[in-house]
Amino acid sequence: MSFVPPPHLPPRLILLHKHRTSGRVRYLCLSSGVVAFAPLPELAAIRDEDYSPKIQVHPTAVIREAELQLGLPEGAIEPEAEFQAWVDTPAGDVPVLLGVFTSMDPPFDAAERTRSRFIAITEARQLTDVERQLMRRAYEQVLG
Repeated sequence: MSFVPPPHLPPRLILLHKHRTSGRVRYLCLSSGVVAFAPLPELAAIRDEDYSPKIQVHPTAVIREAELQLGLPEGAIEPEAEFQAWVDTPAGDVPVLLGVFTSMDPPFDAAERTRSRFIAITEARQLTDVERQLMRRAYEQVLG
C-alpha cells in the first residue's frame, strides 16, 4: 500500500498593515477572525515552521481575490513572499499566506464595508490559539 498525502485545501490569508514610520502592526479582523476569508475548522493545528510540502502556493491570485472582496484597487495588498504557514485540518493541509496593505494608513473604509476592524496583536485574546500563533509568525516576519 502506498502513502497518499492529504489534499491541500484553498489557501487562506492573514492581512495586516505595518505603518511605514512608526512600525505599528495591525491585523484585519473579520467577523470570523483574522484568517481571511473563511475560518479554520475547530480541530485545526498549526504545523511546525520547518514543515515544507512539495507544493508551494503562488500568492498573486489569492491576493487579487482579497482586494476584490475588500473593494480595493489592484496593488492595494502586496504578498509577503517569504511567509507561508501550514495548518493541519481534518480535511487536509491549508496553506496560509500573508498580505500587507500598501497604503500609508490601514484601509478603514474597506474594513467598515466588510464589517471588519483592525486590531493589534494584544487585542487577539478572543481569537483561537491557531490564529494567535499565525499572527505571531506574521509579526515576526514583517518586523524581522
